[in-house]
Parts: sequence; structure tokens; C-alpha cells
Amino acid sequence: MTTTSLKTLLKNARIVNEGKISEGDILIEGAYIKEISSSISAKSPEVTTIDLEGKCVFPGAIDDQVHFREPGLTHKATIATESRAAVAGGITSFIEMPNTVPQTTTIEKLEEKFDIAAATSFANYSFMFGGTNDNLDEILKLDAKTVAGLKLFLGSSTGNMLVDDPEVLEKIFASTHLPISVHCEDETTIRQNLQAHINKYGDDIPIECHPIIRSEEACYLSSSKAIELAKKTGARLHVFHLSTGKETNLFDNKTALKDKKITAEVCVHHLWFSDEDYKSKGTLIKWNPAVKTAKDRDQLWEALLDGRIDVIATDHAPHTLDEKQNVYTQSPSGGPMVQHALTAMVEMYHKGKISLEKIVEKMCHNPAILFGIEKRGFVRPGYYADLTVVDLNSPWTVKKENILYKCGWSPFEGVVFKSRITHTFVNGGLVYNNYNFAEAKYARRLTFNR
Repeated sequence: MTTTSLKTLLKNARIVNEGKISEGDILIEGAYIKEISSSISAKSPEVTTIDLEGKCVFPGAIDDQVHFREPGLTHKATIATESRAAVAGGITSFIEMPNTVPQTTTIEKLEEKFDIAAATSFANYSFMFGGTNDNLDEILKLDAKTVAGLKLFLGSSTGNMLVDDPEVLEKIFASTHLPISVHCEDETTIRQNLQAHINKYGDDIPIECHPIIRSEEACYLSSSKAIELAKKTGARLHVFHLSTGKETNLFDNKTALKDKKITAEVCVHHLWFSDEDYKSKGTLIKWNPAVKTAKDRDQLWEALLDGRIDVIATDHAPHTLDEKQNVYTQSPSGGPMVQHALTAMVEMYHKGKISLEKIVEKMCHNPAILFGIEKRGFVRPGYYADLTVVDLNSPWTVKKENILYKCGWSPFEGVVFKSRITHTFVNGGLVYNNYNFAEAKYARRLTFNR
């Protein structure tokens, strides 16, 4: 649905944007931000006025790494269910991964996913195209202005998506100007570690062994190789979900993000949990790469705050509770995160770990800059009105009844958050308002300034 006729005035906002917090009003006309000022008066009865009473307004968060499971794995999730959870969590745009069924490794399958999102998504959308050992011809046909980028699994893949032919990998890196996002874990190292643990325990390996099997060595070996190849070929490389302190030293904080050729991301779960939590959470916090030590977590925070890590994302990857509760070798890695990610980071603000301005930089501004997303990620006149309203003083508890993921569970269940999302606007349309969802959908396909 279009928002051409919609006009909304947000009064008395604390606008968190571009490194500062300012008090003022925001006028939305149609899909765009029309005006930002210290005081704006509604000039016609057509304008809907919302008094925010000092609540914070963030640019809508942009999640550059989600798995919404459609097509093919819709018993776990769909684009509709997970994008609905995302907007309730203040995420207004997402980039979804190619390891669905069928995999998104041809342009035909890519466009089929765009068609599903156009009909069902609550949030703005784009998709990564999956690289394989044999689809370079398809990669070269991609339109850089309408596709988010290329995803390569250099470990922990599904189907035939593990790109393990060094010659092919170098050709891909050398042949595309698209951002190449990579999952980095060395498969040989992991297989050896896993076999040693199976020999010792059988299939019922203690979950505490997960970060030993998917080890620091496996992560660092793969990340360092990918970076070496990017430097050799000049490729634009983005390393997903860093999980170790050692890897953070591979990245630079002396170059402005817009000029960086090699960038990094950390996920909420690697900033929140540590290996001490396996005892209470079990396989619910089984991710690839694994949640590692408290020291690793501290080093990830340090790199995030000093600029070596550029983006906070979710790697939202839901599985059913039945699937997760299997023995170690049968329990899939991944968990749901989009509804709670932004709130979890605001909780870290309350704990003194990060400023609101830095949260907005890492979850809104930087994904937009890194991927060249047009007119999103900032609160600016002329930009799309993707906005998230946060009440910093409205405690709530995560529990089964308020979890929106199709899988019905969250690793945050039982956590009391001090803050909550009250309103989410997508392209000027109020899609989420205090636990209620609009019937109309205002989402659009993301476009890229490349």
C-alpha cells in the first residue's frame, strides 16, 4: 500500500541521530520525512498528531543478516511472521540470506523471494544472492542497484553452498563489485574437532563443548584467509558475526566506513551471552559461530566501540523448540532475535555499556552506509520515514504470550527489559503501535546507491 495521502506529526521527540540527541518535532508526508524542527504546527486537519512526550526516535534499524526461512522451511518461520516480529522490535528493513529451500543461487529463485516479500512483508526487504562453486555466470548478471549483495559460506553451509574451491573463490572475489558477505569458520578444523568429540561422547555431546568444536582457531583461520583474498583481489568484503576477540585484530578503525573495503559485524547474542550461559540455556544458545568466552565478549565490545566492528545485526535464524531440544549432533544452530535485538542493546545502554547514539550508528546508520541503501538509516528531511519510537522507561518481561516469532520461543525468555518499542513507521505508515499492527503494509524493496 502507498502512503501518499498520509500526514503525521510527531511532537516532543528526543531524536537520536548522527551522533547527537536533540529535542524536536518530525513531520511525515507520504513516505518521506518532510521537516524536522524544534517546533512544528499542524497546518491542516488531515495531519495526525502524536505527542511522544519525550520518547526517543531512532531511524528504523536495518538488520543486514536474517534467515526468514521462506521458501521451503516455513514450519520454522515465514517472511510475514518474522518481518512482523521485526517491526515490533523496531527493525524496519532486513536483508535475508540465501540458504532457503530451494537456495537463492539463480536469479529466477531470487526474484521469487522478492515476489513473496512484496506480498507479505511488514518491513522493507532485500535478499543476498548465494554463491556456489558453479554459479559465477549468475553472479555476474546481478543488478547492483536492486540486490543487497553476495553471500558466501566459507564454513557451516547448507546444501551445496559451501564455497570450498580456492580457484572459484578467487574468481568470485575478483569478478564482482557487489559487497561480499561471508560466514567464516574453517570446515576442516570443525570436522576434526567434531569427530574427536563424537568419539568421546557419541551424539549426546555436552553443549558446553560447542565453542571448543567450533573453535577460535576455526574462526580465525577462515576470517584471515578471506581478508587476505579480499586484499589481493580488491573485493568489498563484509565479515559476518565475529565471535572471537582474536578476529577483531584483523580489522581497521582508522578509515571512515564509506572508504573501508573490509568491514565486520557482531551479533546481539555474541554481545549478550557467554559460554557460562550454556549451563542454563543449553542448545537454545547454540549458534554458528558459537557463543564463546566472557573474555571474547569483552573484546567484541571493545572492538565495536572503537570502530573495528562496524555493524550490530541479529543473524535471526529460528528453529522449532522440538528441533532445538534434540541431542547435540541433531540440534540445529541458530535462534530468533529480531523482536528483541534493539531492546537488548538499549538494555546495554542502561547498563552503561553503550550510548544511544552508538546503538543508532551501529544498527541504523552503518548498515545503510555499508550497503549503499538509498535514503534510509538516518532521520533526515527527504529520507524515507522509517522511524522507531523507544520508551526508555517502560519495563516489560519477555514471555511466551508476547513472543511473536512463529517458532514461539526466545533465548531472552524471562528477561526484564527496562525499555520497549512503542511505535514503528515504515515508509511513513504506522505499522506497529503499542502491541497493535496495522492491517495495511507499507514495505518496499530496498534499492542501493551503487
